[in-house]
Amino acid sequence: MRAGFERVKRAAEWNMCKVRAVIADRSGENFIDSAIKILMAVVIGALLLAGLYALFSENVLPTLSRRITEMFNYAG
Repeated sequence: MRAGFERVKRAAEWNMCKVRAVIADRSGENFIDSAIKILMAVVIGALLLAGLYALFSENVLPTLSRRITEMFNYAG
C-alpha cells in the first residue's frame, strides 16, 4: 500500500515539475499572439474585398455594361 502511495506521489511531483516548466517557458506563441494574427488577417482581407468591390462597382462594371449594350444594340 505504501508503494502505491509513493508511486502516486512521484507521478504528482513529476506532473507539477512539467507544469512549472511550461509556465516558466517564455518561448513560443501565446494565445493572444495567435488571436491578434487572425484578427489582422480578417481585417486586411475585409479591406481588400471592400477595395475590390469598390473598384469593380465604379469602374469595371459600368464600362463592361456599356460595352455589352453597344455590342448587342446594333440597328442593322
